[in-house]
Amino acid sequence: LAEQILCTVNDILIQRGLLLKTGTVVDATLIAAPSSTKNKDHQRDSEMHSSKKGQQMYFGMKAHIGADAESGLVHTVRGTSGNVHDVTEGNSLLHGQEIMAFGDAGYQGIGKRPDAKADVTWHVAMRPGKRRALNLENAADALIDKAEKIKAAIRAKVEHPFRVIKRQFGFVKVRYRGLKKNTAQLVTLFALSNLWMVRGKLMGALE
Repeated sequence: LAEQILCTVNDILIQRGLLLKTGTVVDATLIAAPSSTKNKDHQRDSEMHSSKKGQQMYFGMKAHIGADAESGLVHTVRGTSGNVHDVTEGNSLLHGQEIMAFGDAGYQGIGKRPDAKADVTWHVAMRPGKRRALNLENAADALIDKAEKIKAAIRAKVEHPFRVIKRQFGFVKVRYRGLKKNTAQLVTLFALSNLWMVRGKLMGALE
């Protein structure tokens, strides 16, 4: 049902010209789960796992999304345990009609994976260490840095849906045990986030 809700919402947005199909931005975020064992089974949720981000460890699941590169509206959602690497799910977040895709440095090498689509060109961010090593006084390095800024501006659009479900809808921790129920709730929330993000245009069309 959750997938049908997302598809129905997006079909309406496509009809109104608010969701395009030429490019996709992919990203993932960690959703925390209770690490407590104070329950009747005295165990943590077996479908949630620990993951390291920076120097900090997190326990929970990951929400992987594919969003329209023009509008930032979400078209694909995948829920996995927290220890699944972003690049593993990257190609499954494409809808199949795009000609280009964008991702942060965590998606390095995605275009060479067995599940990569031959007709999609990936634009993946340079690793932070390599970018810091660029000499901006060198013309070639300056052009590379400019290209990275353009890619970053496009990727920034995928952050907005995460902000909506976490801030507007308050979804900062999982609500249930197991991935199936939590993923269903995530899919529904991203469908609602699409409506939230274009609410002004939709209300204007009704006036």
